[in-house]
Amino acid sequence: MINERMYALGDAPNKIREIFAYGLDRKAEIGEDKVFDLSIGNPSVPSPPEIDRTIAELAANSDGTIHSYTPSPGLAWVRTAIADNLNARFGTSYGADNLYLTSGASSAIAICCMAIALPGEEVIANTPYFPEYRTWTENAGARCVEVPTRASDFQLDIDALGAAINEKTAAVIINSPNNPVGSIYSDENLEALAALLTERSREYGHDIYLISDEPYRELVYEGKPPAWVPDLYPATLVCYSWSKSFSLPGERIGYVLVPDTMPECERVYKAVCGGGRTLGYICDSTLFQTVIGTCVDAPVNIEPYARNRKLLCEGLDAIGYTYIEPQGAFYLWVKALEEDADAFCERAKDFELLLVPSTCFRAPGWVRIGYCASEETIKGALGAFEELYRSYQG
Repeated sequence: MINERMYALGDAPNKIREIFAYGLDRKAEIGEDKVFDLSIGNPSVPSPPEIDRTIAELAANSDGTIHSYTPSPGLAWVRTAIADNLNARFGTSYGADNLYLTSGASSAIAICCMAIALPGEEVIANTPYFPEYRTWTENAGARCVEVPTRASDFQLDIDALGAAINEKTAAVIINSPNNPVGSIYSDENLEALAALLTERSREYGHDIYLISDEPYRELVYEGKPPAWVPDLYPATLVCYSWSKSFSLPGERIGYVLVPDTMPECERVYKAVCGGGRTLGYICDSTLFQTVIGTCVDAPVNIEPYARNRKLLCEGLDAIGYTYIEPQGAFYLWVKALEEDADAFCERAKDFELLLVPSTCFRAPGWVRIGYCASEETIKGALGAFEELYRSYQG
């Protein structure tokens, strides 16, 4: 016998990964320079030089301890270094015992769902959203409730959230800067959410947690960076990854932060530790814990993404596409040229242009473009976008 629910998850297609695999096959067939893969969020910007230098030094001078076990939540000195970085940036007073190290934001969110959601409760995700939120919620035995963001600007729809929240609501997941849209939730938008959650928590007699998914926090192009959400709402769990900021998707490492302002902070932290234990997410890579502890203050290079963003927006403007101008992350949310976003993406393949339909993110009529590809790929893609546009003009 096997677990049929797990079989169904394993057998279900992952559209983003399918498109990425298709792109690898096409590149092998016709050449990399002829395929414009804008599907997956795989950074083309090199990691900060401090990262590779530290890896090389550790490998050359190791006494073996970089391959040893660590405590389940991670090395205390690394968690202290991360806490010091956060304290310097946000005026907080976190320590090692506020942090649980994980293999990126994915495992961090899965741990949080396991820690704070009971079977039969509900976790709210704002559409469009990263599709695995549903998987992690349901794995905890809870139900994923979808609430659309505002159609005009993809900010949180506070009225719609108010209608969806009830006594069964365990948590709301937010993601700013957002994947797939690139929007950043305004301070006013987040303050309204915090007020709503505070009011409903008091009404129902239990905390409604806020899970803030933040792997794109440093990738901001114009205006203010995202607010530090725990300052607005104490019952916030922050999930972070250096996969995007330090270009480390192949060596995922991140954390869950349980702020010291969290109600029953110590109990929530223990529940996070239990969630990690239940899922087997303990003792993340000792090598990369050490790398992050050493390099946590390294600067993040967003200039290549900013150039690609400018190239893409100016090029699509000239052609005639409609899109949401991204404030952060490295995705562009573009209106499909027909109602069926999946059919539009299939048609784009005729021009070797690989895009992700909005149906992957539980929304109709749009496509996600990842401009974390190389500048050469972006330039080549614009020609394909023009051909695709003309094909719809007859």
